[in-house]
Amino acid sequence: MPKTTLRITSKNYSSWSLRGWLMARFAGLSFEEDIVPPDDPSARAEILLLSSSILVPSLHHGDVLVWDTLAIAEYLNEIRPGAKLLPADLAARAHCRSVCGEMHSGFSALRAALPMNLKGHFPNFKVWSRAEADIVRITTIWKECLAKYGGPFLFGEQRTMADAMYAPVVTRFMTYDVKLDPICTAYAKRIMAMPEMQEWVTAAKKEPEDIDELDVEF
Repeated sequence: MPKTTLRITSKNYSSWSLRGWLMARFAGLSFEEDIVPPDDPSARAEILLLSSSILVPSLHHGDVLVWDTLAIAEYLNEIRPGAKLLPADLAARAHCRSVCGEMHSGFSALRAALPMNLKGHFPNFKVWSRAEADIVRITTIWKECLAKYGGPFLFGEQRTMADAMYAPVVTRFMTYDVKLDPICTAYAKRIMAMPEMQEWVTAAKKEPEDIDELDVEF
């Protein structure tokens, strides 16, 4: 088997690292972690939304190098089709790609107002209006998918790239005490209960590095 390495950064702060890591785990891919410390200038710039490009995660699979989370998802779907990171049905597959693309390119207000911070918890956090609009759109996506495909995950019984893409949002909702309706609350709890998420959160809480800009209530 080809040597496989997934390059990520802080498990506490890096939402993109979590997405790529979950996709690789969902695909059943064995890999080693190459963790770039968050005090690395390029990693820190990405976490603080100061970088014009996303350099983590990146997947090294033998002679193949893939970066960008969506590219990694598509590659994993090709080499591990049995994992069904994308739904089998054509229409559902298009829908899945669309909601993943929306997460990939949108929701900038949410990212800025509610940065990922698994070690933090800010009860009664005041969410500003532009981020509220993002929250409404995200929860609408969740409810539409759960209703259309029957749950328990966004595209049915099988976890897909969509669940990996939205998992960091679930952690943000937990960290900042975002109030959710019963359907979205149940989905959020389901995501957080996944063994992979529990493993990631446990590791994140053991990280010694803190980024002061993301550890204050603002």
